[in-house]
Amino acid sequence: QVQLVDSGGGSVQAGGSLRLSCQAFGDFYNYCMGWFRQAPGKEREGVAVIDSDGSTSYADSVKGRFTISQDNAKNKLYLQMNNLKPEDTAMYYCASTYGGSCLVRFVVDFGYRGQGTQVTVSS
Repeated sequence: QVQLVDSGGGSVQAGGSLRLSCQAFGDFYNYCMGWFRQAPGKEREGVAVIDSDGSTSYADSVKGRFTISQDNAKNKLYLQMNNLKPEDTAMYYCASTYGGSCLVRFVVDFGYRGQGTQVTVSS
């Protein structure tokens, strides 16, 4: 059984930073992990992924501002978000999958996901 628990969301002003965390329970060897987000009235959007070999990829909208990382010893996934913008406001979800392509455009369809954590950025 795989379980993901997100945390770290909050409210910040534009230009601020937040770090999201995702605690993973289960065996995540060779898994692809990532984050996606969904704003009210909008489609889900893949944000970032990290493969089991440590390679990463990002949505164009967050490149240079967000960094995905993982601590395998702690089974934790992180998303460091800097220079936040109002358009980053959304519910953020961590997600994981075993097998398949570890690409950011697929993260919205990963089989395991957390409960979500809200990020609100004010101008």
